[in-house]
Amino acid sequence: MNRILLSFLALVLALPTTAEAQDSDMAYCAALSVLYRRYVQNSPGRQYDAEAALAQDDCQKGNTAAAIPILEKKLLESGFTLPKKP
Repeated sequence: MNRILLSFLALVLALPTTAEAQDSDMAYCAALSVLYRRYVQNSPGRQYDAEAALAQDDCQKGNTAAAIPILEKKLLESGFTLPKKP
């Protein structure tokens, strides 16, 4: 019984931290997406990048775990410095 109560208490205490991390990841993902769209995607002579488009879509849907590494990679490959994570 005590083990269940302690597990429940630990879960309740972790919830605000998890929500804050998700908000932070969403903000970071959005910042990466804006940078990519503005400076890489719309640069002259640039071909359509399906992987980046999917990452931007994932970012909007909240799937930041999949989107962030791809957008970071695309920006770094294009010579950009990544923004600081909030």
